[in-house]
Amino acid sequence: MGYGGSVRALPAAQKAMLASLLLAVGLANIAQPYPDLAPLQHIPTVVLVFAAPLLIRRWSMSTASVAAIWLFMLLHTLGGRYIYSYVPYDAWVRALTGDTLSGLFGWPRNEYDRLVHFSFGLLWTIPIQQGLVRRHGIAPGVALFSAFATIGLISALYEIFEWALTLVVAGDTADYYNGQQGDIWDAQKDMAMAQLGSAVAVIWAMMRRARA
Repeated sequence: MGYGGSVRALPAAQKAMLASLLLAVGLANIAQPYPDLAPLQHIPTVVLVFAAPLLIRRWSMSTASVAAIWLFMLLHTLGGRYIYSYVPYDAWVRALTGDTLSGLFGWPRNEYDRLVHFSFGLLWTIPIQQGLVRRHGIAPGVALFSAFATIGLISALYEIFEWALTLVVAGDTADYYNGQQGDIWDAQKDMAMAQLGSAVAVIWAMMRRARA
């Protein structure tokens, strides 16, 4: 089955999610406030959307797993519009409530990137487990903890990629993309948030399995 056949074979819900993600990328680039950095943020998402039909078929992904990854990519797309460090959630919350999240919780920095790292662990753990079970026949329990370890590996590799970017991209551009916001422990905290999200997913899966 070729690429076109893989697309046609997808359930309607999965096709709709892929189409809506492309739409979200398009909307995120209308009056883009950071045009120099937008390609770094959004090109990987577009590549993933076009590769998704083959990946979904190869890994036998359920619609629930596709939905989890879709939700994560929507969060990433929103963050990418504002290069993460400048997602104006305080302005949005102030317009609704008259207060800000930063004021309420005493946050000294924009915390949207922490949310997305947490969401990466939370939303990717079960799809990774499912792929290990369905494609490689790994026992569900072993696959679950392998997924937890995989989240840590991917998080570390991504932070290494960001560090490598600073070696080839000069000046403020690299700092804006990395989103450290002056925090020297940013990479470690990002990885910790991803593992925390994955731990929540692992606990949820174990509780669900115990009730079955």
